[in-house]
Amino acid sequence: MSENSTMTGGRLLVDCLIAQGCDRIFTVPGESFLAVLDALHDSPEIETVICRQEGGAAFMACADGTLTGRPGVCFVTRGPGATNASIGAHVAFQDSQPMLLFIGDVDRAMRDREGFQEVDFATMFAPLAKLVLRIDDPRRIPEYIARAWATALAGRPGPVVIALPEDMLLEQVEARPPRPAIARPAQAVCPDAMGTLMRMIEDACAPVAIVGGAGWHAKAREHFTSFAERIGLPVAGAFRRQDAVPNSSPAWAGNLGYGPNPKLVERIRNADLVLVVGARLGEATTDSYTLITPDHPGQTLVHVHPDPEELGRVYRPDLAICADMAEFAEAADLWDDDIVPFDAGAEAHAEWLDWSNPKPNGHALDMGQVVAAMRAALPDDAIICNGAGNFSGWWHRYWHYNGFPTQLAPTAGAMGFGVPAAVAAARRYPDRTVIALAGDGDFLMNGQELATAVQYGCDMLVVLVDNGAYGTIRMHQEREFPARVSGTTLHNPDFAALARAFGGWAERVETTEQFTAALAEAKARKGLRLLHLVIDVEQLSAAGATVSGLRARAGK
Repeated sequence: MSENSTMTGGRLLVDCLIAQGCDRIFTVPGESFLAVLDALHDSPEIETVICRQEGGAAFMACADGTLTGRPGVCFVTRGPGATNASIGAHVAFQDSQPMLLFIGDVDRAMRDREGFQEVDFATMFAPLAKLVLRIDDPRRIPEYIARAWATALAGRPGPVVIALPEDMLLEQVEARPPRPAIARPAQAVCPDAMGTLMRMIEDACAPVAIVGGAGWHAKAREHFTSFAERIGLPVAGAFRRQDAVPNSSPAWAGNLGYGPNPKLVERIRNADLVLVVGARLGEATTDSYTLITPDHPGQTLVHVHPDPEELGRVYRPDLAICADMAEFAEAADLWDDDIVPFDAGAEAHAEWLDWSNPKPNGHALDMGQVVAAMRAALPDDAIICNGAGNFSGWWHRYWHYNGFPTQLAPTAGAMGFGVPAAVAAARRYPDRTVIALAGDGDFLMNGQELATAVQYGCDMLVVLVDNGAYGTIRMHQEREFPARVSGTTLHNPDFAALARAFGGWAERVETTEQFTAALAEAKARKGLRLLHLVIDVEQLSAAGATVSGLRARAGK
């Protein structure tokens, strides 16, 4: 659109998204935004991915935002559509993912009458989003889209929710050309702060870094890895940020979260300097704020984050640095003061290598050996997508994340994320290997998106771990109330048959030997493939928890 012209609000909105660089949206259609769907009909610049449930569509937008560094875009209708999609907004918020969630709304004249499917979105999404907007005047669409895009990217990335009254989208308006694309602001690091940090590192005896999170991307990864390797600094990944540093790097010390290496935990407890770059130091990373406490007595804490509101919010830093992750990492990498290298980086990496190589556990289908077989067969840049559940722990412990981006996993702990995330990854990177990991309970949260995968020709493998239970909750149940199983047993369908019904190839696997053969067959095929792994609930977690062991500990 090169000059003023008359168009619907829906057409103007789509033109504004195109101007910002949007090339894909995820949606479940609704009558409340038909004008947008009509505009998309004539917009080859944007691929419209039609999903089967709004939660799945929102998860795809979350994943796409992580993969591109641009806001992932989702359109849903009011009421049920918005409430279904709210899980995606929550994940994007807690995971610091840029996202725009557009919600078709009631007509402007019907507002506040509790019309059909009406919801007060400003109130509903206030704790789940960085910003909630409502566009009542179509002439202001360019202003609102630019603001939403900029807000989703700035500081700590996150979701912005935009309500779109149906009649506003249908209104004809004379519009100016959309605003030019907005780039993420990149704040340079203060030289004085960098000098102070380097002196702190020089004075430290046992420093450690925890990295990954808001605004982390390939450039930050490259420069911080180089810096850490040069000075021998052990680097741990925050919860589900395991691709923040190549795991093959001699500086990589392993991941924090649930079931971390005890030697890494001890190393962090004994550290005299903790350098946190990009991470929020959330509950999972810090073991409920106990591994590093908010006041961290006896430890010096340096917190580097792109959002000033995050610095000092929970943790009291001795040095707070507000900077773009890549700018900080590059400044550290290029800092020319000599620092005597530490021996700890190589030591920590050796400990992680030992921890991350599985030993046989005696089960018919040994999950550690499953991951080892996948490591041997699949490329380093395979994208691993998972939802929530104990099943993911085997990959968190044993998979080596060397490419980038290669980990799509919700730090918010939302179930059902893996399959939608894999669909988004397969569309964004059609030439890369994409794996969706799911538990039986986790899979049935969003397994319907297999239909989306087939519709769009996604080349992806689903590895489904079926133990007939909500395994994580069963583990906690056996720990707190041993031998009193309640509410955690599942009666499951034939998942392989289900995948075939969707149009994919599938195979049931019950032993480690069968898995190796089935993986080779799956690797030789294209399109949707699913391996249905049937394991005994006795094999509860990668940390070695078993039902019998927990009961024996309790004397049951």
